[in-house]
Parts: sequence; C-alpha cells; structure tokens
Amino acid sequence: MNVHGVNDVRQTEILTEEPLVPEPNAFEVDLAIEKLKSHKSPGTEQISAELIKARGRTICNETHTFIISIWNKKELPEEWKESIITPTYKKGNETL
Repeated sequence: MNVHGVNDVRQTEILTEEPLVPEPNAFEVDLAIEKLKSHKSPGTEQISAELIKARGRTICNETHTFIISIWNKKELPEEWKESIITPTYKKGNETL
C-alpha cells in the first residue's frame, strides 16, 4: 500500500530497454508456418497458405530473416495493417 513506490516502479519500467521476449528463432518460424490453416483466402499479396507451406529451406530462411528484421524495427509493414472483408452468404437473401 505504499503509494510513493508506485511512481518509482513505473519510472523504472519505462527506462529499461531489455527485450521481454527473445526474438523468434528459425524453428519457431517453421512451426508457425506448419500451423497455417489451409484452404483460406489469400491476403492482398495473393500468396496462399498452401504455397507458403510448400516452401523449401531457402524460403524458410528468408522468412525468418524478414521476421527478425521486423522484430528489430519494432514496427509492422503498412501492408499488414490493411484487410479486405468480403461477406459470403451461405443462405437467405443477399440483399438484406
């Protein structure tokens, strides 16, 4: 219940620059690629999950290098912030 210590803790948290989570290694990237769901619509870049999953060792290494680059910059590419939503009607009137 020490109110004075709260400000000191917050200040200490702000000033620390050490990473809380280590950067992903190549094995973790490979596992994430394996977990991609198949038969889903591709994003704006038109690359399907099946194509990514059918990768070779070179593609896996390049993907890891790309992810590490984004990790170190601490900022997502602008294209990743875009999305396209397309309604898919299974039954009923589409015009409602």
